[in-house]
Amino acid sequence: MHFDAFDRYHEKESFVHHLDPRVKVVVTIVFIVSNALLPDGAWFAFILALLFLLAANVFSKLGIGYTLKRSIIALPFALIAITVLFSIPGKALFTFQLFTWNLTITDMGFLRFVSILIRSWLSVQMAILLVATTRFHDLIHAFEHLRVPAILTTIIAFLYRYLFVLTDEVLRLLRARESRSAASAGNRSGGGVLWRAKVAGNMAGQLFLRSYERSDRIYNAMLSRGYTGHLYTLNPHEMKSRDYFVTAFAIAILFIVQMIGRL
Repeated sequence: MHFDAFDRYHEKESFVHHLDPRVKVVVTIVFIVSNALLPDGAWFAFILALLFLLAANVFSKLGIGYTLKRSIIALPFALIAITVLFSIPGKALFTFQLFTWNLTITDMGFLRFVSILIRSWLSVQMAILLVATTRFHDLIHAFEHLRVPAILTTIIAFLYRYLFVLTDEVLRLLRARESRSAASAGNRSGGGVLWRAKVAGNMAGQLFLRSYERSDRIYNAMLSRGYTGHLYTLNPHEMKSRDYFVTAFAIAILFIVQMIGRL
């Protein structure tokens, strides 16, 4: 059984899917950097960035709500910036006591916090759109064309590939454990907490040993097939005039958004 929960690519016949992967990577990076550089409280610029994303969703045929729904899961991670509510000087909005501390939420702190949430939310949406419209091996080759160090792209490629392999291995170990754990009607299989902890430790050790042995076999197999550190593909990834135009057009729009945000 192949476990593909990590694969977020969606096969579609759309304008965005057919763009060169370098275009999508560059536009995604520029979009994220542009969001990070927008001043706090640049609401109109944030709205324009959201409209840019919605238009990209439409052209990708994924639907307007595709990235909106999937990006909500990232918002709790942005709550790490909650300390700016109390650390940025400004006019006091609300004061409360937490244990022995008196905490005051300021207007500038609240403005910074909301702006960070919006930036994070928009950036995650763009990243989701990138992986949903670009195959992983095309992303790797886009990184190579953009002069990302070969050792880094190779590590990323193998890390992604063997997430699936290790997940399948874990599922096999779990099925083996369940098949050897008898249970009476209405009771859980296996023993108590200590027994489960011991079994989990043994499974982790087996997984490590199997992974190490597999890596050695794969390395020798790659050397025997002439691997020299470069991953090849059947796709030549040739930039077309359309790709250059889309790149220039998208960067121009993001530049205008950046200028509007600073007015």
